[in-house]
Amino acid sequence: MLIIVTGVSGTGKTTIASGLADHFNLPFFDADHFHQAENIEKMSQGIPLDDLDRMPWLQALADKLIESKQTGGAVLACSALKESYRKILNVSNEVSWIHLKGDREVIWERMLARKNHYMKAGMLDSQIATWEDPDYGLHLSIRQTPEAMIKEAVAYLQLKA
Repeated sequence: MLIIVTGVSGTGKTTIASGLADHFNLPFFDADHFHQAENIEKMSQGIPLDDLDRMPWLQALADKLIESKQTGGAVLACSALKESYRKILNVSNEVSWIHLKGDREVIWERMLARKNHYMKAGMLDSQIATWEDPDYGLHLSIRQTPEAMIKEAVAYLQLKA
């Protein structure tokens, strides 16, 4: 089982993906940990990444998913803002997609409360502008509690299996 939890920064991808990993007893990977140092430096300075910046990162994530498929699966938290990025990550017909959605105001408040994260709240508008809404997978509202979101995602994934 390969599960990818997507959404702009501040939607709770890490929380939901790690909860799903715990539920299904799968390894959890946070895409943020796969960024090259140059990308982290750019984002720390408030400079949005472009497609060229993201390509090595996306390929490393796709490689990790392929490797994980051979060992039983994994859950990945990744913004995957564009459909072209999701195509790179869609390494198997076993990939299940969970997309986290929310109002800018709710996400903004969450981001302002963050400490020690290189993605700054001011970059939210750039991510929202880049986001291409997929017409597949489960779309979850972030207005729910994390527990309710995980429960809904588990039910979806079990039905899909």
